Amino acid sequence: MRETFKTACKAGFLLLAGGLMIGGLNPTERQSEAGEYIGSEEKPSGSIRIAGSTSMEKMSEALAESFMEKYPEVTVTVEYVGSGAGIAAVLSGTADIGNSSRKLKSGEKDSGAVENIVALDGIAVCTDPDNKVSGLTRQQLQDIYTGKITDWSQVGGDPFPIVVIGHEAGSGTREAFEAYLERTGACVYANELGSAGAVLARIAVTPGAIGYVSTQAADKNTAVLAVEGVLPTAETIRAGDYPLVRPFVMVTNGENGRQSGLIRTWFEYVRGDEGQSVIEKMGLVPAD
Repeated sequence: MRETFKTACKAGFLLLAGGLMIGGLNPTERQSEAGEYIGSEEKPSGSIRIAGSTSMEKMSEALAESFMEKYPEVTVTVEYVGSGAGIAAVLSGTADIGNSSRKLKSGEKDSGAVENIVALDGIAVCTDPDNKVSGLTRQQLQDIYTGKITDWSQVGGDPFPIVVIGHEAGSGTREAFEAYLERTGACVYANELGSAGAVLARIAVTPGAIGYVSTQAADKNTAVLAVEGVLPTAETIRAGDYPLVRPFVMVTNGENGRQSGLIRTWFEYVRGDEGQSVIEKMGLVPAD
């Protein structure tokens, strides 16, 4: 009788333990909503797919490298296809996170896209390195980008035709820049390029060129202009003095709490001290 009782107790314990494991109640393991194993709290594993803004390349690469050093069983891949395409990828399920260098539109929000602002970035207005003009007003930029001003002599420079360069349609940087000018869809470009690197390269070798890129992407091969008398720096952006500022957004399909444990771990890292330190080293202003 005792042996029967012991056997019954042992069987019951094994069934209970098995139920806890099958039901995902083991406190050291987590599962996605689809039931896929994604690692433990202490040792996450799996893959994170990010797609979107070319302006967020340097920040994303630095964050991905730092995250994978901390969690070596996680692979983070980033594809640079533009803000609009990145948001679409998240909504279609082909990416876990969409990088956007602009705020979400109402239609994107209605489709389930959620903003997770991780940093603030200035948009730097750049010219070829030999240009004598050191700064422009918002009105002058409006007139240059709509074709009313066509020569540098009209804004205090040497007589020379202005070559207007911008990003291609769908770029978050372009949308944020045109929104600042209140000329969305009305700007006239000599060249529309697909990445910040391409914009900078074209400005550097084109006499009379003007263009715009993320402040942290700007390099020594171009000259950065003051806008309304203020140069874009981390300090002027943080203080609210530089007027041309936009958010860096990591978009999810649904609220953060609905994401897998691995994606939640990513956002905890990015918004924590380690991630914010990486963002600051990129010359960006961490989001509050």
